[in-house]
Amino acid sequence: MTNVGMSPSVDGPAAGVGHAMFDLTGRLAVVTGARRGIGLAMASALATAGADIVGVSAHLEAEGSEVQRRVSAAGRSFTAHRADFADRRAVDALAERLCTLDRPVDILVNNAGTIARAPAVEYSDDMWDRVLEVDLSNQFVLTRRIGRAMIRRGHGKILFTASLLSFQGGINVAAYTAAKSAIAGLTKALSNEWAPLGVNVNAIAPGYIATDNTQALQDDPARSRSILDRIPARRWGRPDDLAGATVFLASAASDYVNGVVLPVDGGWLGR
Repeated sequence: MTNVGMSPSVDGPAAGVGHAMFDLTGRLAVVTGARRGIGLAMASALATAGADIVGVSAHLEAEGSEVQRRVSAAGRSFTAHRADFADRRAVDALAERLCTLDRPVDILVNNAGTIARAPAVEYSDDMWDRVLEVDLSNQFVLTRRIGRAMIRRGHGKILFTASLLSFQGGINVAAYTAAKSAIAGLTKALSNEWAPLGVNVNAIAPGYIATDNTQALQDDPARSRSILDRIPARRWGRPDDLAGATVFLASAASDYVNGVVLPVDGGWLGR
């Protein structure tokens, strides 16, 4: 007789679920936009789970950065690379360097990003082009190259940083919303192609996280209050709130998770 609702036996499907499924020891993770904010928290979380880290940012220090300090404190190796994601040639050169490392990239976290705020009627072509290049086009350029190598090996984990504005329209951020909506679609499109080849492609959609990108909203008392009133958790998110989702999607625990855009938003989308 089956006992409905009871936990599986020790030799059932859940028997192997535990710390080992989240262990990233021996893996190499590339994290773009790793110098601060969400990228810094993601790199730190992956290192704590056992991964060695290649950090990428336009202004990342060669030595002595906060991300290097955190990764080293976790006992993992760290390598710094500078690349401006507004510059296609710089991203092409980065991809070449990453593909010629002495070990393969197991995890790619596409977190580099920028934002520009203005009413749509005042949004310049230069603002639009730069945001789309950083937040979408060069994300694809790098992922295409790293993904090709992952496909050859038959395994890999790719994470994009999406946004609540992958689902909603936002205010005065037309290019950012367009890019992040496209990132959600790109996540699904790549997953459809690459899941059968052993490469998991997923995205995390952060809610309102207290970072430099949201400083203008935090500094506006009325806007900040309206945001807090909408969040069931009743607080702004912290970069470290992304740690668990990052490790999950980078680890064996998510081997059957494909094409997901996972909100980490304090309940915003459920309101």
